[in-house]
Amino acid sequence: MAEGDAAHDDHPRGAPDDDRALERHLGNVIRELRQRDHLTIAEVATQAGISRGMLSKIETAQASASLDTLARIADALGVSMAHLFRHYNTPKGGAPLVKAGEGMEVVRRGTKRGHTYHLLAYDQGPRKTFEPFLVTMDDASEVFPTFEHPGTEFIHILEGRIEYRHGQQTYSLGPGDSLTFRGDVPHGPETLIETPIRMLSIIVYGDDADR
Repeated sequence: MAEGDAAHDDHPRGAPDDDRALERHLGNVIRELRQRDHLTIAEVATQAGISRGMLSKIETAQASASLDTLARIADALGVSMAHLFRHYNTPKGGAPLVKAGEGMEVVRRGTKRGHTYHLLAYDQGPRKTFEPFLVTMDDASEVFPTFEHPGTEFIHILEGRIEYRHGQQTYSLGPGDSLTFRGDVPHGPETLIETPIRMLSIIVYGDDADR
């Protein structure tokens, strides 16, 4: 799976405030870090390669951003992306909780309507060790891209049937089936046999992975 594309990063949200808790958290953290370093919106936006207006919307929870955009904002602020999610939904001494339907929607390069990722865990300390996603695909006619990334990926089919390609091999997967593979070998959906498809995807990174 590839990282998000800046051209498709940001999605204005018109949902009730209760549905934007993550956006508000991220906006507050980004604004606090920027003000801590006495940086202007223009300075951070330029470093991150996004518009001043979009950064302002992200800070005020008027728009959500992809992981790619958040990573570039974090770099501009001199922190890890995990730092932006730190303490979100985490009681003191507790564990991060992501309720059903509250995973952050992630836009990834090459994906279109009908192919949705929701990130299910945020705070992972100073280094990102894994990424768990709930992936939904419901457009059988969509042509899917080929992904390559560091680490090892595990997928588990929850609903639907799919032919999934890894390298030169194609696997037919249905509910309850799992597949584990190297992420640096080209891979991705080949054919959506029975939609909608829901699957769990977990990417585990090595200590020296470039991410």
